[in-house]
Amino acid sequence: MKALNPRPAREPGKGLFMQSKLRAAALLAVVVTLGTAGTAQVRKEYRYTVQSHASITVTNDYGPISVTPAQGFTVIVRATLASNKVEVDQDQHGNRVDIVSHLLAGADADSGRVEYEVQVPSDASVSLHSTSGPLRAEKLNGDVTMEGANAAMEVHDISNAHVHLKTLNGPVTLTNIRQGHVEITSVSGDVSLSGVSGPLVQVNSTSGKIHYDGDFGYSGDYLLTSHTGDIDAIAPSDASIDVSAHSVKGAVENDFPLEPKTHLLAPIDKARAFVGTAGKAASKVVLHTISGKIRLKTR
Repeated sequence: MKALNPRPAREPGKGLFMQSKLRAAALLAVVVTLGTAGTAQVRKEYRYTVQSHASITVTNDYGPISVTPAQGFTVIVRATLASNKVEVDQDQHGNRVDIVSHLLAGADADSGRVEYEVQVPSDASVSLHSTSGPLRAEKLNGDVTMEGANAAMEVHDISNAHVHLKTLNGPVTLTNIRQGHVEITSVSGDVSLSGVSGPLVQVNSTSGKIHYDGDFGYSGDYLLTSHTGDIDAIAPSDASIDVSAHSVKGAVENDFPLEPKTHLLAPIDKARAFVGTAGKAASKVVLHTISGKIRLKTR
């Protein structure tokens, strides 16, 4: 009678090794799945009914905020969340709507990113806050406030409203702002104004450049000041302005045929300053820098 073939001897520890490998593979699969779920984008939408002159505030640590006009008195907030490391805290108190990105444990600039697309009634006041931005608002006639560290800021087609912007390093671009009360404060970000006019247009920058391209309106105060940045202003030859430009250490250039003023408190160093009027001198224009250059050019 033939003896049955014995089973091959199993190498010592091999079975335990294979079981350990399977357990490790299963654990890895769970980690990958959780990681994928954690980084998957989530889209949410919120709607609110408000009345005239509502107040909308959006605070976002990481990611853009864009605001455009809505139909009627409805606020629509569409949020795209980069991961489950961030939540959207939202609340409405009467005519005020507050939206805040709430970072959870372990969130960073990538996993904590939220993209906001917001529609508001055109007469609503909007306040946007972001560390890295960018921030954008357009086609509104309510007040616009923006604050950020490195956020690029853009405001377009705003009329009869206050526009107040504060940034550390982000560039600022304003286009077609009519009858606005404009105040901009920047540390090192460049500021560009195109077609901006109103009773007050004030820009204060530490080291950023300031560029103005417009007509200086009629009967307004335009104060463009930088510590070390250059100031460039372009206006039509028929602009009605009363100009005072002064650079402590930098050069100045002027293309306007200014009428000299007869009563000056001190003599003017023409290499560093120019003063005079054009047209009916309806708007006051002050250009001042410590070490930057000043250029006033006709279009």
